[in-house]
Amino acid sequence: MKKILMTLVATVMALTVNAQAYVGGGVGVASTDDVTTFKFLPEVGFNLNEDWAVGTTFGWQGATEGGAKAWIINPYARYTFIKGKMVNVFMDGGIGFAHTYNAGHDENGMEIGLKPGVAVNLGERLSFVAHFGFIGYNQTKNNNTKISDDSWGIDLDGNNLLFGLYYNF
Repeated sequence: MKKILMTLVATVMALTVNAQAYVGGGVGVASTDDVTTFKFLPEVGFNLNEDWAVGTTFGWQGATEGGAKAWIINPYARYTFIKGKMVNVFMDGGIGFAHTYNAGHDENGMEIGLKPGVAVNLGERLSFVAHFGFIGYNQTKNNNTKISDDSWGIDLDGNNLLFGLYYNF
């Protein structure tokens, strides 16, 4: 057991020695009819090499109508497939979890899928990042009624847009 633990620690240390950390996050706002929703999602991650990164987004979401609020966590692996001097195009593959709460309403959500994005390098350490859309599976389960809603598909509308800034160490 001690050898397995030491091997695991050595592997994690070897990966993080060459990794470049980044912090940042995003803010999202969407409006439909009379309801405005907003998200505040800090993010932390590690660039493992030029192509791959791992990280997690966590945060909070709310709405102006109905008072629904949610906490969110979304670990991901990122593959950058187009690299330019100023612009990079990437795809995040991840598993997201959300818990929505409101008076008389308690719901859990899960998603597995891909989120395309683009990063504009503003300088050596600062990047403007935009995520748009979702391709994959969503499940929402109402904890009060035990009814769940499952969906597969592509969601590339303007309500699924998130902007953020990253600082690379």
